[in-house]
Amino acid sequence: MMTLKKRVKVLRVAGEADRVHALKVLQATYREEKNWVNNEEKVFPPEDLTKKDVSWFVVLVDDRPVGVVRVLYSPPLDLYREYGFKKIADNLDVEEFVRAHRIAEIGRFAVLPEFRKYIVVVVMLMSAASKETVQMGYTHYITDIFEGERHSPYEFHRRVMGFEQVATHDTGELNCPNRRITMILDLKEGYRRLRTNQNWIFRLLTEDWPEDLHQRLMLNGKPETKPPEAPAS
Repeated sequence: MMTLKKRVKVLRVAGEADRVHALKVLQATYREEKNWVNNEEKVFPPEDLTKKDVSWFVVLVDDRPVGVVRVLYSPPLDLYREYGFKKIADNLDVEEFVRAHRIAEIGRFAVLPEFRKYIVVVVMLMSAASKETVQMGYTHYITDIFEGERHSPYEFHRRVMGFEQVATHDTGELNCPNRRITMILDLKEGYRRLRTNQNWIFRLLTEDWPEDLHQRLMLNGKPETKPPEAPAS
């Protein structure tokens, strides 16, 4: 029997056919399940296909679209300001931090309910997104998650990827009453953390990365012992 991993494929959305795949996931999750939007076309408009500062990724299982994520390379600072940040990290000015580093916003993260239990689906989606982000020279991710939302990726972001809470705000673009928690990930620190503490996830996340990406993220640029193989699935 084929393992689930062999049935999973991740695409960077490059045309209308790929966008339709992504819209099916957004319709099922953002509109029908969560009622966060009344039209998924507004979440992923056609013009995103030609923008230089936006990338969408869709994960397929047996050619069925089951998850999406968006990377925005020009975070909307003015929009964030309108939301009214309430800092959690007292020593961090979030707006100044975003200005001083190469920050990409990762969000619009959605996986169909029946596939949320399969971490391979989530990790392979994050792998494709983070690979491009590092290749483009970005150093940090910023994201918002909904506090107390039943299917929030908060625990995955915090415990697995290493995101840190930095602020909260009460409003946002999506129709959800829950408070937003803004989180930041230092990609280099997250890489080292995964390499040390989550070896099989690290291997899955980075297995198709070229060596120069590893060198870019390793401590002082020095090679480290490779982690053990992933457990058999």
